[in-house]
Amino acid sequence: MSAAAAAPQGGIRQERRGDAVVLSIDHAARRNALSLPVRQALLAALREADADPSVRAVVIAGEGAHFSAGGDLSTMQMSDVATARDRLAQSHELVRTLARLGKPVIAAVEGWAAGAGLSLALACDLVVGAESSNYAASFGKVGLIGDLGLLRNLPARVGAGRARRILFHAESLPAAEALAIGLIDHLAPAGQALDEALRQAARLAQVAPLSIAASKALMADGLDALLDRERELQALLFLSADHAEGRAAFLEKRPPRFQGK
Repeated sequence: MSAAAAAPQGGIRQERRGDAVVLSIDHAARRNALSLPVRQALLAALREADADPSVRAVVIAGEGAHFSAGGDLSTMQMSDVATARDRLAQSHELVRTLARLGKPVIAAVEGWAAGAGLSLALACDLVVGAESSNYAASFGKVGLIGDLGLLRNLPARVGAGRARRILFHAESLPAAEALAIGLIDHLAPAGQALDEALRQAARLAQVAPLSIAASKALMADGLDALLDRERELQALLFLSADHAEGRAAFLEKRPPRFQGK
């Protein structure tokens, strides 16, 4: 696999490292925001890795200082429910692929994993975070629910009570706390998350691949029902007055004034 040039709305860089392939989100100008082109490129790269029997693990990282700051609000202008549902359906194909990929997937997080960036990290099988990394589920601040399977993967990692606290308060968590509550699996010195993720990938390459693939397939049970429900609710929220207000407040760098509409 060779490195791919970044598109204006971001892309994915691919690099083979031993038995693993590293897929780096390359949209550093927007703190690696997960634009639709980024999501589509990542999906294609994952499918390519899955089809290659010599690849034993996949590492997802971010170019530059951050893993991903989440969805690109500047492109999230939905005119109707059908458009919103279609956007979510495309993103959900990425989530399903991560869950059912026949190889382990490791997130290597430097800087921020926020919003959909956090959702992407938690959709991976393991999360390695740099000591300087931070995590946030800030969907409520823009009138949305956690998507990309976050409402399944976050409680599975930290428990329902902590998940409610993180989601409802839109809390930011430093790496040490994220490790203590099980949000992430391994801690690495700043700047070395990718190196540690590759060490974990090498360990996983010693495990029978069919065992990992079968385990992932079973653990993905129930995902489709949640994503279908997520698509319906999030599509409605995209058209709400509160989302319009939250989006405007974010872009104008002011506190939002929500009215429950």
